[in-house]
Amino acid sequence: MKKFGIITGIAALVLLVAACGGPRRSPGRAYMPDMAYSRAYETYASTDKLMAEYGNKVSYTAMPVPGTIARGDMLFSYPYANDSAGYANSASVKNPLDIASIDMVEAERKYLINCGICHGTKLDGNGPLYKDGNGPYPVAPKNLVSDDLKKMAEGTMFHSLTYGKNTMGSYSSQLSTKQRWEVIAYIKMKQGGGAPADTAAAKATTASMVAPAMDTTKKAKQP
Repeated sequence: MKKFGIITGIAALVLLVAACGGPRRSPGRAYMPDMAYSRAYETYASTDKLMAEYGNKVSYTAMPVPGTIARGDMLFSYPYANDSAGYANSASVKNPLDIASIDMVEAERKYLINCGICHGTKLDGNGPLYKDGNGPYPVAPKNLVSDDLKKMAEGTMFHSLTYGKNTMGSYSSQLSTKQRWEVIAYIKMKQGGGAPADTAAAKATTASMVAPAMDTTKKAKQP
C-alpha cells in the first residue's frame, strides 16, 4: 500500500512538471469557437460578400432605419422621397428656422467648407475645382446667383442637399438637418432676396413637419 502511494505520488509529480514545463503552443479548446474566432468584416464594406455566403438571411444594409433622427439633430421630418415626385413636391417646404436667429458668419463658414470648392466663394459656380474650365473638374457647377437659382424654392434646395442632384452627391452625412437649412438661408441671403414669396400652403406644410422640441433644461417641480 505504501509502495502504491509512492508510485502514485511520483506519477502525479511527473504529470505536474510536464504540464507546467515549456511555453504553451495551444490556446486550448474554445467552448464556442464560432464566437471566439468570428469572421471579421469591415464596417462600411459592401454586403455582397455576406449575401454570397448567407443569402437572403442578411438584412443589414448599413443604412439607418427610415425616419431615424440623429441625436442632437432638429426634430424635422422631411417626407419626400428621392424621386421625381419628391423633387417636385419639395417646393412646398419652407425653411423651418428663424432666419433672424441664424449666425450667418457660421453659415458662410459651412458653405465655404462644403460648397465653396465647387460653387465658389461668390456663389457663381467658379470654384477652385472648375476655375473657368481650367480646373480638374470638367463640368461647370451651378451658378447659385443666376436668375433660375434665385427662383428655386428653399425646399428644393434642401431636397438637393439631402439626396444629391446630377453630379453633386448627397450632403446629409456632412451637414445635419439644421446645418443644411442654415447654408440654404445663407445662399438665399447672398442671392439678394430672390426667394419666392411665402404662401399659406407652404407655411402649413412646413409647420406640420416640425415636431415640438422638448425642453430638457427645466426639471419638473416636486409636489
